Amino acid sequence: MRQQIMQTNKIIIRQLHIHANHGVMEQEQTVGADFTIDLEIVTDFTKAILTDDVADTINYARVHEIVKEEMAKPSRLLEHVAGRIVAALFKEFDQAESISLRLIKDNPPLGADCEGMGVEITENRK
Repeated sequence: MRQQIMQTNKIIIRQLHIHANHGVMEQEQTVGADFTIDLEIVTDFTKAILTDDVADTINYARVHEIVKEEMAKPSRLLEHVAGRIVAALFKEFDQAESISLRLIKDNPPLGADCEGMGVEITENRK
């Protein structure tokens, strides 16, 4: 008798770099800044393991397009941008069980000695 195997499947995008116009200061809205995004989407892609068909999984090229589309909409707060990205991904992909997103503003204009500041959100499908 074969043993039941439990697995967790994730679609992962690491260190996605995007230039966008987010921030409270006017200069950030005008000139923009560089951002780094890490994203994990928990989903069941066991069928894709067997079929080798992109239709049986979440297409990470489409995930990338959605992230770029949402990042192109200027916002004052990164919290707002992160929430919008997660909502758009859940709307597009019914098979997404949970989404974790980290959105970091690289070298923020605060005079702080750090590589970046930002937000992280993890949301489970309700």
